[in-house]
Amino acid sequence: MNEMKGAIAMMDNRDQLRRVLVGRLESLERAGVQQLPKTQPRSGADEVTAPATAVPAATINAEPTPPIESPLVKEENAMARSSAWTRGGGTLFEATDESPRSADAATLTILQQEVAACTRCGELADTRTQTVFGVGNPQAQLCFLGEAPGADEDRIGEPFVGRGGQLLNKIIEACRLKREEVYILNMLKCRPPGNRNPLPTELTNCRPFLERQLELIQPEYICCLGAVAAQNLLGTTTSIGKLRGKLHVYRGARVICTFHPAYLLRNPAAKQDCWEDMKFLMRQLGVEL
Repeated sequence: MNEMKGAIAMMDNRDQLRRVLVGRLESLERAGVQQLPKTQPRSGADEVTAPATAVPAATINAEPTPPIESPLVKEENAMARSSAWTRGGGTLFEATDESPRSADAATLTILQQEVAACTRCGELADTRTQTVFGVGNPQAQLCFLGEAPGADEDRIGEPFVGRGGQLLNKIIEACRLKREEVYILNMLKCRPPGNRNPLPTELTNCRPFLERQLELIQPEYICCLGAVAAQNLLGTTTSIGKLRGKLHVYRGARVICTFHPAYLLRNPAAKQDCWEDMKFLMRQLGVEL
């Protein structure tokens, strides 16, 4: 009787085990598993290798599924990918004090002190009132690059503050920008005597300061004002007339060339051409004027 009870109990256990195995196989089949891999032989009496579950071929060959972004993460990523331009609040630039590039602004100050102590060009160092480093947003996406300081700039220590600077301010405002949103600088940091054109040696001496300055600002666009700035930045002898209306590249930044404000004051008819250049520039930035 006990043996019969034991046999019945064993049969019940086998039926239960069979039901469990059948259920497991049906579950794997629904998951797409067509076959089970062979189990590896045991290497020792105390070592047990558990059978691995086969992965469907369709799963192996499928492209990896991209991570799902939450609405907040998606918005943050979109903001990070976009530029700092915005049409809200009457401004096209957005900068915050918490920017990770705030260290660059401090480095610009150090560079400005180095420029102030420079005596590489003896004549310029002897005749200048002060150096004219640059002014504006140290994180600007757009830089206006001129030739050299004039008498007013040498006296005040800020680029484009004379009559040409007043015209430049009007151009910037017409582009729906503010002077403090862009960065304004010159090829030379000292005024050439008599407002003469910079000498090649002077441009060479000042070039490392300019390159470091642009490297710290990292502008996306540079607007060269006049032939001296355009030709020297781009390393070309092409006339300003032929450089206009095209996109050029300087170390990753897009460069647009136009006439110098001082030239526009002497030749008012060229203001229309300059305005076309500004509209071309702003179209690159997604803004229609």
